[in-house]
Amino acid sequence: MMFQHKQTKQHEQTAPRRFFGQKSSSHTAKLRVMVMGGLEEVGRNMTMLEYENDIVIIDMGLQFPEDDMPGIDYIIPNVSYLKGKEKNIRGVIITHGHYDHIGGIPHILPKIGNPIIYTGKLSAGIIERRQEDFKDAPKLKFYLIDENSKINLGKFRVEFFRVNHNIPDSFGVVMHSPVGTIVHTGDFKIDHSPINDTPADLNRIAQIGSQGVMALMADSTNAEQEGHQISETKVSAELEKIFENAKGRIIVGTFASNLNRIQQAITLAEKFGRKVLIEGRSLKNNTDIAHKLGYMKFASGTLVEPEFYSPKKYANDKVVIIGSGAQGERNAFLVRFANEEHRYLSPIEGDTVIFSSSVVPGNERTVQSLMDTLSRKGAKLVHYKLMDVHAGGHAKQEDLKLMMQLIKPKYLIPIEANHYMLQVHGDLGEQVGIDKKNIFVADNGQVMEFSKEGGHMTKEYVPTDYVMVDGLGVGDVSNIVLRDRRVMSEDGMLVIIATVRQKTGELVGNPDIISRGFVYMKENKKLIEDTRMKVKKICIDNDTVSPAFDDHIKNKIREEVGSFLYKVTRRRPMILPVVIKV
Repeated sequence: MMFQHKQTKQHEQTAPRRFFGQKSSSHTAKLRVMVMGGLEEVGRNMTMLEYENDIVIIDMGLQFPEDDMPGIDYIIPNVSYLKGKEKNIRGVIITHGHYDHIGGIPHILPKIGNPIIYTGKLSAGIIERRQEDFKDAPKLKFYLIDENSKINLGKFRVEFFRVNHNIPDSFGVVMHSPVGTIVHTGDFKIDHSPINDTPADLNRIAQIGSQGVMALMADSTNAEQEGHQISETKVSAELEKIFENAKGRIIVGTFASNLNRIQQAITLAEKFGRKVLIEGRSLKNNTDIAHKLGYMKFASGTLVEPEFYSPKKYANDKVVIIGSGAQGERNAFLVRFANEEHRYLSPIEGDTVIFSSSVVPGNERTVQSLMDTLSRKGAKLVHYKLMDVHAGGHAKQEDLKLMMQLIKPKYLIPIEANHYMLQVHGDLGEQVGIDKKNIFVADNGQVMEFSKEGGHMTKEYVPTDYVMVDGLGVGDVSNIVLRDRRVMSEDGMLVIIATVRQKTGELVGNPDIISRGFVYMKENKKLIEDTRMKVKKICIDNDTVSPAFDDHIKNKIREEVGSFLYKVTRRRPMILPVVIKV
């Protein structure tokens, strides 16, 4: 991996030559803050700060598709606002290495001039590894930062502070602008005894607050949950109890990005003399990167490569399997394992399966089905409702209040959650004394402006509509295409093929009908025959050789057959008429 090291001279050569403290060309210049994703959803996190001709971007994430987005891989931010402003972009700051903060990089960076990425060493490694999957993407330029870094990006002077999350090298960002300071927390929680990480420096955060902060942009993902987030040390103690008592294999299901949990499982495996199998491509990649960079520690013989694993060689009580799929993701390890579709692993009586993640809203039914399948095959299940085997990576209410009390902002901008959670976070701000009119619960793309006199939410919006990634296509799937997919998934489709003579327009034979996802044709012969007769009558009544015949007959079939089928079935399949001329 090729990284630019933290050397001031090197940096000043690559950074723009306009620095914080220079006189503004305009006394009325305003700081514009735009959140391009993350104010109406969990994911797609991206924030832009613009002052005169200087733009700095914080995070560039993806959002996983919702249930009504069939076939979509993920969604990335819309950056059309930056078209023509590429030369103004002074850098991209990445707060940590989770996909909802880095996932848009391969698609977006080439479009905006491939600016320098400012981030921690582990995040840079994860970004670089993912970039290998995009062969045509340009080589990325990195500048490595830590909590002591101070950089100049145009008129912005930028500092960082370390926060805890469920991945090491997570940072908050302090953006000093000519009109005031904005603090962006990134994803954070407050953990006084984290695993494989140093605690957040509350003294440093308080020091930042004492210097005067205009606005705080803070993580709202867990704003509706009361209390404090539990410590990773508490999770380790609970996991150790399971390792002490488990008689067979232990299977740990977690997010591929939850490096803290992976480290805990490996450390306990070594303590209890168990070998570890890592399953899942992303999980393997992240473990490999973190280990090479020194963020994860384990002995050389602890991990067993799949090709060397054999139940005959390793007793069940000497094995730990760490895999992805605790959310019931269709192609992830845990689902393939439960359904006995994995190439060499399947459930056996006596397995202990730990679901070390909370259930993401919307996945409840899928996760329940996965648990049922494993339970039927003799596994003992442990999840966060039974024991503290998962600590979330996001601050709960008391931690959010503490962050606000330390930073003491004039303005609060809740970010990184759905609107309801942003509103709850805003209510917490009122509880700690922030003036209600200074709490900005904004929408994606809504421009917030700040000057030395104060700030306000404008009625101006920049484009933030979904850019959907489907296979190799980026942005080529529109809402119309999604609507068609939803129709096909809900009511199916009917292909109607009519063959006509080219010279006379006369119908040749009976129209052919193909049903997919609408009705089973063998069991609905009368309906299909009635539909065929309907099509035949339409074709005969409109017998013509005019050039407009094709479009006219297709539209008529689509409309009349659609109305007929809806009247009979109360379903409206997608109808695809095909006219063949012979």
